[in-house]
Amino acid sequence: MLRRTLAASLAGVVLSFAFEPVAVAYLMPLCLAVYAVATHGVRARVGFVAGLGFGVGFYFVHIYWMSPSIGAAAWLALAGVEALFYGLLGAVSTVLQRLRAWPAWLALAWVSMETIRATWPFSGMPWGRLGFGVIDTPLAPALAYVGVNGVSLVVALLGFLLARLVLSRTLDERLASAAAAVVVAAVAVVPVVLPWTLSASGSTTVAVVQGNVPGRGDDVLVDVEGLTQNHVDATVDLAAQVDAGAVPRPDLVIWPENSTARDPFEDASIHAGIETAVKAVGVPILVGGIVDAGEDHILNQGIVWDPVTGPGERYTKWHPVAYGEYIPLRGLLARTGITEKGQLARIPRDMIAGHRTEPLTIAGIPVADAICFDIAYDDGLLAQLDHGAELLTVQTSNASFIFTDQIEQQFAITRARAIETGRYVAVASTNGVSGVIAPDGSVVARTERRTQDVVVETVDLYRGHTPGLGVANGLRLISYGATILGVAWGVLLLRRDRRGSASPVADPTAVDQPSGVGETA
Repeated sequence: MLRRTLAASLAGVVLSFAFEPVAVAYLMPLCLAVYAVATHGVRARVGFVAGLGFGVGFYFVHIYWMSPSIGAAAWLALAGVEALFYGLLGAVSTVLQRLRAWPAWLALAWVSMETIRATWPFSGMPWGRLGFGVIDTPLAPALAYVGVNGVSLVVALLGFLLARLVLSRTLDERLASAAAAVVVAAVAVVPVVLPWTLSASGSTTVAVVQGNVPGRGDDVLVDVEGLTQNHVDATVDLAAQVDAGAVPRPDLVIWPENSTARDPFEDASIHAGIETAVKAVGVPILVGGIVDAGEDHILNQGIVWDPVTGPGERYTKWHPVAYGEYIPLRGLLARTGITEKGQLARIPRDMIAGHRTEPLTIAGIPVADAICFDIAYDDGLLAQLDHGAELLTVQTSNASFIFTDQIEQQFAITRARAIETGRYVAVASTNGVSGVIAPDGSVVARTERRTQDVVVETVDLYRGHTPGLGVANGLRLISYGATILGVAWGVLLLRRDRRGSASPVADPTAVDQPSGVGETA
């Protein structure tokens, strides 16, 4: 068991290199192959330990950025919870590998694991899904056809077919596994030559403002007034450049999350600053604001601020971050005094989640908004796209992570979303990275970290849905059903073999069992 766990743990560490900042995506199938081999032919408890080792190796490295930014306690707690999912899947793997077509069953179970841990417990953590890691590879165009979940399935299936090839005892089994892997890979890269594109419904010119954060740049609360003023100044300067003919006049302007880190409806100076900026540029600004919601709660909102009518429609962040923007079980924890210490003491009020499904209308354009981590979740974007959104915006404040790899990881996720949805994405960050991403995932323009900058680009607007949006959502439900069915089938086979077996060789739980023994379907 020790060797299996060590091998799985090392594979987990290597898997983290498939994502930013190293971003060698081709490592993913190899790492998953090791995961499958480490959980093959053993009892469920051994599979759990090996899978847990994989999860610890992967997730503790993948989100290490939480430790220096949010705190070591939050990093250890979150990474530990996420690692448990890989352990549970390891136990499931030992059962599913009793089935003859186990690479497919296990790949579906992998998708189940990814989608469950992305939403639970509390708000979940979607970082580290395989589909987010294929940017700049031949698999990336497949996101438009099968979505993030479908690409995760393909990558997992390739890895598990490779494991089947290694575990096979006969030439026929090896040839079958190799042939299946070649077919899956060949089909998966067809979108490279046949990319899915939506029909353009028009175009618009969008300006993305990155005002920069005062001081070191890692705390938006150090100088709240200065933070908003930076965005006002950058927008007023943009207006001057437009008047001088140096840049085209935008139809809409995007400010980032926390561009007003204090309620703009209660703070007169911040309110006045927004009014100055919006009147100077003469077009609507999507302002990112923290808005009071009583003594105990706040809202994280994107507010459409019109130069004539003032503040109007709002989008409220769907997925506040547990222990970053709200404290689950606050009453229980308060009795221990922990909420008065460290990072938790910086969260005196809980952020309330939003549920808006209609896109915002900005300058007559239906816009799907996402605030920071929202971009990694499936539900909010899909709801707004279902109601006709033609452009995507991401308002984010990465200041807390400005010296970490989280910045590039989130930008890569955003690029994956652009391909999956078939739309341009305008990203506004307080101090990096901001930019505009095309529907094929290419970066049209981007800023540097810790700078004040403005990006102005004319982009096409698109209507309709890519196949990937529907496939990804349907595959999530299919994977749940397939995992339950596969585990039930595997358990029935185990019980049947235990009742009918008279010799140790036929025991399907034996570590040295040949891959074909006890397998069916």
